Amino acid sequence: MTGTLLGVWAHPDDETFLSSGLILAAHERGDRVVLVTATRGERGTDDPGTWPPERLGRLRERELESALAVLGVDEHRFLGHGDGTCHEAAEPLAARAVATVIEDVRPDTIVTFGPDGVTGHADHRAVGRWATRARNTVAPEVELLRAVLAPGFTRRFAAVNARFGVFMDDPAEEVVDPGLHLRLEGARLDRKIEAMLAQDSQTRRLVEGVGLAAFRSWWAEEAFLVDRPAAARAA
Repeated sequence: MTGTLLGVWAHPDDETFLSSGLILAAHERGDRVVLVTATRGERGTDDPGTWPPERLGRLRERELESALAVLGVDEHRFLGHGDGTCHEAAEPLAARAVATVIEDVRPDTIVTFGPDGVTGHADHRAVGRWATRARNTVAPEVELLRAVLAPGFTRRFAAVNARFGVFMDDPAEEVVDPGLHLRLEGARLDRKIEAMLAQDSQTRRLVEGVGLAAFRSWWAEEAFLVDRPAAARAA
């Protein structure tokens, strides 16, 4: 029996960094995958003079299309929020928009950010709250996966994380035993890296900074806290 995976993310590239392996595994089972992105990531640059928001937003939209093609995803929607403003949105209305997607897509599993937003980004945290609230309101029977860093990530990659400013505030707390921990290798890891490289505006400086081999190791694991459906919790 096939199912449907719905990913709810803040920026183009969130889905690729945090859930490529999950997406590929879903496709291998024959599942449907639908992704939702709150913003176009139009402020995700250290060089706004060269890349003003409108221009960068168009580029990142194209990069996302290329990355999703690598991952085999052909169903995607933008929510239309401004990059860096998600935490300012009226949460009931933002959650209602996500709930509308859930009601339309009817997923078996939803994947999004946990409370810390993985990196601490305010947009990540907000979108994670929206998706969780929407699921709890209109689809409590649906499994919820909340992305966290893989066990040992902050310790093993402390130097490179600090160098590239991965965390917006203090590093996320270690999750010793997530409910789902994927270790990617071989063809799956190759496809994840290909999808990440397709989002060149966000990954080039990282790859150039550490080298491709280290970059592969850096992002070769994915982890998720598993929030089971309400019925399963009650059983």
